[in-house]
Amino acid sequence: MPTPRETILAALHARLSTLPAAALRGDVLPERVPTAGLLILRDGEPGEPEVTLSPLRYHYQHRAEIEAVVQGATRDATFDILCASIGAAIAADRTLGGLCDWVEAEAPRPVDLPVEGAASLKAAVIPVILHYSTADSLA
Repeated sequence: MPTPRETILAALHARLSTLPAAALRGDVLPERVPTAGLLILRDGEPGEPEVTLSPLRYHYQHRAEIEAVVQGATRDATFDILCASIGAAIAADRTLGGLCDWVEAEAPRPVDLPVEGAASLKAAVIPVILHYSTADSLA
């Protein structure tokens, strides 16, 4: 039985998989970036939880990361569309079907990465904060 943390991350990955860009989880950047872009979900850090007693609950603000990468002549426009679609996908259900208390993405900080012999990449890490509670710190 998967832990709440894994269930939440899998739900976020499933949400990203509905977008036109290819969505991977924890993989390395492939040699080719699809035309619609590429998203790589990184599990990130759950951080230090706040703890409440009676009943015992661990309240996390888990910081996952989405690496967004686009390539091609229209990379600026494609990147903008990709970021907007990530925001819309998250805003459509900020609880991931009731698994989280709240999900919110932070603004990306894009960079252009040169590629020898090909069009440069435009990439950014988009932090996603997952607010959830568990009864066990290892869950």
